Amino acid sequence: MIELQNLSKTFQSNGKTVTAVNDVSLTVNEGEICVFLGPSGCGKSTTLKMINRLIKPTSGKILINGEDTTDLDEVTLRRNIGYVIQQIGLFPNMTIEENIVVVPKLLGWDKQKCHDRARELMSMIKLEPKQYLHRYPRELSGGQQQRIGVIRALAADAPLLLMDEPFGAVDPINREMIQNEFFEMQRALNKTVIMVSHDIDEAIKLGDKIAIFRAGKLLQIDHPDTLLAHPADEFVSNFVGQDSTLKRLLLVKAEDAADNAPSVSPQTPVADALELMDEHDRRYVVVTCAENKALGYVRRRDLHRQTGTCAQYLREFNATAAFDEHLRILLSRMYEFNRSWLPVMDAERVFLGEVTQESIAEYLSSGKSRGGKTSIVSPAETAQA
Repeated sequence: MIELQNLSKTFQSNGKTVTAVNDVSLTVNEGEICVFLGPSGCGKSTTLKMINRLIKPTSGKILINGEDTTDLDEVTLRRNIGYVIQQIGLFPNMTIEENIVVVPKLLGWDKQKCHDRARELMSMIKLEPKQYLHRYPRELSGGQQQRIGVIRALAADAPLLLMDEPFGAVDPINREMIQNEFFEMQRALNKTVIMVSHDIDEAIKLGDKIAIFRAGKLLQIDHPDTLLAHPADEFVSNFVGQDSTLKRLLLVKAEDAADNAPSVSPQTPVADALELMDEHDRRYVVVTCAENKALGYVRRRDLHRQTGTCAQYLREFNATAAFDEHLRILLSRMYEFNRSWLPVMDAERVFLGEVTQESIAEYLSSGKSRGGKTSIVSPAETAQA
């Protein structure tokens, strides 16, 4: 969707040349959210603003859908780009509806189409159109205004959305709400998003990729889990925080950390089930039907010195794990129900394995990551290596 090739920006300051962005190359695929992170003055906002030419690049190329934007006029370029900033800047003398449809009206949309689009987007951020569209910005809270600013950038249905610390000025409670709403909208609309943030937790929550900048250079761009598991250097490691392993709990899914647990059928003789538990050193085993759907489990203590089949001693699960739930939820559930393991199932209750505290620890310490390892390291560090 968008590719930056050797993008650089220099300024003149007090007779000296200052490099704000130094030879940045990256690719963001269609439908991805890429979050730019780094300390103040690292070049992330300058890089963002060069994409829609609020700042003109000194050198390098910007390609959108394979097209070099160098020769495009600014109006044509920005027609396909939505832009959201921290200070949202709603027009105070316009109603909320008028604010939302500013760009669609400039593009020649008719009145009904504009109205329908405003209603659709208001519903996405859970603000009742009839109640809010006729109001003015001063009649809304700061959090509500910020949500209007986000959907205003989406109103013209631009395929690319640029966001410069869009939630930074909002209080923590509203910030989480807006993040959740934005994530839901993104899943529905599948926009390509580049976002500048200063918050590593926000980047982990929203990003398909995270790009870490320092002193104008791109140090690493990766899937959030890969970034946390394999920081490219000491700076990246310190930036993501000492609790990087705990942060990964939000990213790793149950199916990733599930082990290859054995199972038995309801007709399995008790003696065979006990033998299987001995072989795998387990105090229990999951019982599945012919379609491998989980029915429950049997415990070693219940089968000890017994005869018959597993069906006679079947216990119901009091807690389970969906394949796409993240590990933080699963650990919380384990503690809530005082369980050391959870069966992992897909939407049809097909048994996929078990998540245990041991399997979680093994996954997190194994070097595996959900995104694979595709780090970008600065040229200086590559030379040292």
